[in-house]
Amino acid sequence: MKKNHLIVVALVLLACSATFAVFSLQPGKSSERKMESRLELSPEKQIDAVVDPIPKEEKHCVFKTVFGDKPVDSLFVCAIPMNVGKSIEESLAWLATAQQKNGGWGGGTHAYQENMDPLATPSDPASTAMVGLALLRCGNTPNEGKYHTHLNKAAAYLLMMVEESPKETANITSQTGTQPQVKLGANIDVVMTSQFLTNLVAHYSDESAMKPRIKKCIEKCVYKIERNTGHNGSSDGGSWAGVLQSSFAVNALQSAEDAGVDVQDSVLNRAEQYQLDAVDVQKNEFRTDDAAGIVLYSVTSSARSSAFDARDAKLAIKAAKKEGKLKEQDEVTKDNLVKSGYSETEALRLSSAFAVNEMATGKAMQSDVISGFGNNGGEEFLSFLQTGEGMIMSHSTEWKNWYFDTCNRLMQIQNKDGSWNGHHCITSPVFCTATCLLILGVANDANDLAYSGVVTKTGE
Repeated sequence: MKKNHLIVVALVLLACSATFAVFSLQPGKSSERKMESRLELSPEKQIDAVVDPIPKEEKHCVFKTVFGDKPVDSLFVCAIPMNVGKSIEESLAWLATAQQKNGGWGGGTHAYQENMDPLATPSDPASTAMVGLALLRCGNTPNEGKYHTHLNKAAAYLLMMVEESPKETANITSQTGTQPQVKLGANIDVVMTSQFLTNLVAHYSDESAMKPRIKKCIEKCVYKIERNTGHNGSSDGGSWAGVLQSSFAVNALQSAEDAGVDVQDSVLNRAEQYQLDAVDVQKNEFRTDDAAGIVLYSVTSSARSSAFDARDAKLAIKAAKKEGKLKEQDEVTKDNLVKSGYSETEALRLSSAFAVNEMATGKAMQSDVISGFGNNGGEEFLSFLQTGEGMIMSHSTEWKNWYFDTCNRLMQIQNKDGSWNGHHCITSPVFCTATCLLILGVANDANDLAYSGVVTKTGE
């Protein structure tokens, strides 16, 4: 017996020593040199080879700010892979060097797309807001983070732009001809700035003097966005890919509403419906008249704008199954949503949004659609961002596969200095780098995006 005991003790000690050795390993310089190259990591290996280089405190999602406690579901918890974290750090460092003295970043003009020098173009609100959103997503707050001073300078610049703009003007800047304006819409600056400010305000306490100032600026932006919303729900000033401006306007209004700002229901409903109408589920057709004829821009906008309703429909059906109102095999339909407790009108709206979301997301994942214009421009990067956030928000179980595949795709075309640039239309390295950062860092906000504003019976 004593001999057997000794054997057991020895085995236990051996196991403990092995466990300690595993947890003692740190990804230092020597281990980094032995790592596989970033392009060789498969999604499965990426999931295993992870660190968490981005601070976890006080994360908030982009385009849909979250307040209060969020539930934690393993489906929406995903550590940043080590190679992705390295790309994030490189691009953040590049953006820091590209910030101008006034706190802004410049996206360049449409007339001089070949100019890739970020310091040779004037700052514009849309590009600055995109960088600000990327800084927030990648672990920076007004008080913490390696680039928190850059974030605060950007916030100061954008607040000044909003405060100095006349209330009745459509935009917050008198600039015209910037790449974001010409390709997304003439009023994209106020849309992107509103989204940034709704994410920023959540980092301030009620006692902070900054909170009422920021909220006042959000209210001003919302007023402009509502005035810019046409009778059909699209945003005025649309251009080459105006559907993207209209989609982001929907997101901006949703975020402002979550931040406690009054938003006209009639305007928001109209704007949301415009996005749904771009997809004809019965005919399997997609409207591309305001998407430069590019299916990718259209379907990703519809998928993103319908994501929350699609999620609510899924959660309602799931709760009804737990309560015995529906059978396990029952799917999301209008009749089943009525059985779960919705009115006929609401059930029809949610089931329609669910059908649009499923069809648009599926289309956006097709290889021939992903190619977009044929090569990567800022519009493609924005569409990838909308696809990913929409998948998370609609509770797609495929979002992690999308995330790792897209990270690999982006890292293959990242410039040596850490930036990205487009090859058509929006070529700006500032705008493209910020958008790619929002994609690479989306895992940080996945749980927030997935449960933004939801209160369910299932406890999810």
